[in-house]
Amino acid sequence: MKNDKSKKYFNKKPSGKRGSTGKASPMAKNPNHHGEHTKFPTKHAVEGTIRVNAKGVGYVEVDGMKEDIEIDGSDLNTALDRDRVKIVLYGKSSSHRQTGEVLQVLVRNKTKFVGILVVEGGSFFLQPDDFKMYRTILIPEDMLHEAKVGQKVYVEMKHWSDPKQGPTGEVKKILGAPDEHNVEMEAIVLERGFDMTFDPEVIHAAEQIPLEIPKEEIARRIASPIGRDFRGTLTLTIDPHDAKDFDDALSWKKLENGNVEVGVHIADVSHYVTRHSRIDTEAVERGTSIYLVDRTIPMLPERLSNGICSLVPDEDRLTFSAVFTLNSKGEVLDEWFGKSIIHSQRRFSYEEAQLVLDAKKGDCVDALLSLNSLAKQLRIKRITDGAIAFEAEEVKFELDKKGKPLRVTKKVIQDTNKLIEEFMLLANKHVASLIAKKDLRAESVFVYRVHDAPNEERMQDLRDFLQGIGYDLKLDKFGQVTSKNINKMLAEVSGRAEEAMIQMATIRSMSKAVYATKNIGHFGLGFEFYTHFTSPIRRYPDLMVHRLLESYLLGKPVPKQSLEEQEHLARYCSQMEVSAAEAERSSIRYKQCEYFAERIGLELAGTISGVTEWGIYVEDPETKTEGMVHVRDIPNDFYFFEEKNYRLVGKQKGKSYRLGDKVRVKIASVDLKKKLIGMKLI
Repeated sequence: MKNDKSKKYFNKKPSGKRGSTGKASPMAKNPNHHGEHTKFPTKHAVEGTIRVNAKGVGYVEVDGMKEDIEIDGSDLNTALDRDRVKIVLYGKSSSHRQTGEVLQVLVRNKTKFVGILVVEGGSFFLQPDDFKMYRTILIPEDMLHEAKVGQKVYVEMKHWSDPKQGPTGEVKKILGAPDEHNVEMEAIVLERGFDMTFDPEVIHAAEQIPLEIPKEEIARRIASPIGRDFRGTLTLTIDPHDAKDFDDALSWKKLENGNVEVGVHIADVSHYVTRHSRIDTEAVERGTSIYLVDRTIPMLPERLSNGICSLVPDEDRLTFSAVFTLNSKGEVLDEWFGKSIIHSQRRFSYEEAQLVLDAKKGDCVDALLSLNSLAKQLRIKRITDGAIAFEAEEVKFELDKKGKPLRVTKKVIQDTNKLIEEFMLLANKHVASLIAKKDLRAESVFVYRVHDAPNEERMQDLRDFLQGIGYDLKLDKFGQVTSKNINKMLAEVSGRAEEAMIQMATIRSMSKAVYATKNIGHFGLGFEFYTHFTSPIRRYPDLMVHRLLESYLLGKPVPKQSLEEQEHLARYCSQMEVSAAEAERSSIRYKQCEYFAERIGLELAGTISGVTEWGIYVEDPETKTEGMVHVRDIPNDFYFFEEKNYRLVGKQKGKSYRLGDKVRVKIASVDLKKKLIGMKLI
């Protein structure tokens, strides 16, 4: 299986091909009609990316238009979620939304789907797991390839251009029986365009890479104008206890003047994976590693990710380093960037390193205490300068041999986790700053990690909401919301009953971080320049940054002609990052559903984590599991949705359910297929 999404960024011609015709599925989902509109199209056709909801209604984002365009289900003309489409505009609907119709699907985002094979009227269909796929897919008998009714299968949809005819497809892989652990984990990965395994030719290419570093390469690297040997400097790694790919290490050296030299050493993946090689092509298509509840789907073959690129102890390893001289206040006095070679003396888990910090004795105690002290100074300065201090909680699962969840617990974040985080942030920030200062061209060629300032309308809604409950999110002298002011507001509500509600509302007002060649800064971190440099084993943008940084260090700025390719790759990697995150969340939700499927009727105290017109979402603080209380199941009143106030309000009695409120609920139902948990208020 190949991920075909990367290709669309380099071949944007409209397909023009008509798909195979076939019977429309008698099980096809009927698109919803969202109000009448006047079908008098304008002459103006526009392009955009369509998002399709579970009801089969589309919304197209068009550059330069403030509001997205609503596309009635009858006007989708085969467009699917995240397709690139050309549309024509109609009049406004009864709800005063701009409407339109899809004229042409320019680029398909997705053509492969996972689902259950069903039969009706003597014909075979795929019932897709993806709830945004609003049509079932007809599978001709000669395309079943021994798949049986009731099995979970992976199907490729053939070209589909006639909305009056249902799409047809071919079974590409039989996954097995639904609800089996390995079947569901593979389905989650395939559904989002990834693969569990590598092609034989990728494995073969990896096997040609030696597992030992040639002496000639060591000598060449040390002699290089951007090379340095750190094998005599104390170096260690700190990672999760079950980690296999160690892509970062820290070196520590106390200088005679009392300052400290800290090296952030990152696996030199670019030395082994050259541009446009077979391994590189595979890494581009994957874009990122995926971390499911029970396994890692790596971006690179194991021989690289867990082998020669992994910074294991007691072995020489090639690295790309950012080295800083810091004083006791955590101020950076000097910096160096270049290709290096290290020899890690000690591999710590987070827990092992924390024991040394707590006891103030043990292996590498002086280094760990010094690094921890510096990290705390860096963190204080970062938050003072405007980094928003959100603390995200994650969960981990204890599974039995069959993959059933026995326990769900929150991951504990300790000083050692924050220590590593601060030095990775420091390296990423200073690499980006270095390039920004070295390349003063109007259009520099680099890949930044950017986070835009919040949308003004969303921020105004947040300010109105906060004022309604007695808080004020202040503006700067230019009338803008700053990250510093958000931090001040969050500090003001810390420890109060409404803290969770306000944190949730604030997070929902934020933009998403993405990769881009044009720098706009990172609002959430409060950095003017930021990139991703520290994880090239698991993120392709980091590998891009390594290649670009090496060119700049050698005095060879990347030609402007490559800017378009870098832009396409940055955009594509941002999309694959979203897909990987969806896969990870989906695997967590599935295991949470499995866990609570055996606990129907369990009562728990939760926090309202979301409010919609159809109900409230409640999160269990212990397992971070979210379930929904449908609005029809809220007793004793008729409730209506106040979107700007994040609440449902009873029409007669005025009782409200607001984001962040504490409620008691019981587990009422679990739908494993949809990964949904139903709750009822008690």
